[in-house]
Amino acid sequence: MIKHIFFDLDHTIWDFDKNARETLTELYHQYELNLLGLPACDLFIDVYTENNHSLWAEYHLGKITKEVLRSERFSRTFVQLGVAPDLLPPGFEADYVNQSPRKKNLFEGSEKVLAYLQQKYTLHIISNGFKETTLTKMSACNLNPYFSNVIISEDVGVNKPDRAIFEYALQKAGAQKQESIMIGDSLEADIRGAQDFGIKAIFFNPLNIAQPADVEWQILHLEELMQHF
Repeated sequence: MIKHIFFDLDHTIWDFDKNARETLTELYHQYELNLLGLPACDLFIDVYTENNHSLWAEYHLGKITKEVLRSERFSRTFVQLGVAPDLLPPGFEADYVNQSPRKKNLFEGSEKVLAYLQQKYTLHIISNGFKETTLTKMSACNLNPYFSNVIISEDVGVNKPDRAIFEYALQKAGAQKQESIMIGDSLEADIRGAQDFGIKAIFFNPLNIAQPADVEWQILHLEELMQHF
């Protein structure tokens, strides 16, 4: 019987891409990036998003550091768009890191689903997000009351999919594997990480990509959880 539900935060509850797009649109105009040779805001954001996702995948696996991720995502984007990376305005990255976590776009149904599940289960967050931004997101969106524990990889010292973070999360929650389940969007970090550790996992798949053979359970919308729990 499931008693504990562990959620990923970014791309699962907090709509990372939508919040990033809003922030980057504001900063594009604030810093007049069009004058630097980036005439299309949407193209700039699309290329950034692709680079950011790629770098986060490397970060999950411990291949790069937080500092490399933050320094590379915009410099790579500038280079791909034919603009010298040293033209990135001073303060742009810092403003992005400061403003984006304060955005409040959640995936549809998030609060309704969390309120429902909280009545029946103990809820927790396991995030690979950086500590300061994760705590800001949780506070800005009033998510803290739903969760008994917020486990952040920077505090633990390892990222999902490392089994050590799942072990730590269960100990922190006072939970057993057989009474726990993980919900997240990352196949490697959330789903395979949890399954390899020995707990069930639900793949949150809002983009409706092809379901991999090793994924037993997926949902396209968070409200589907109310039908199963």
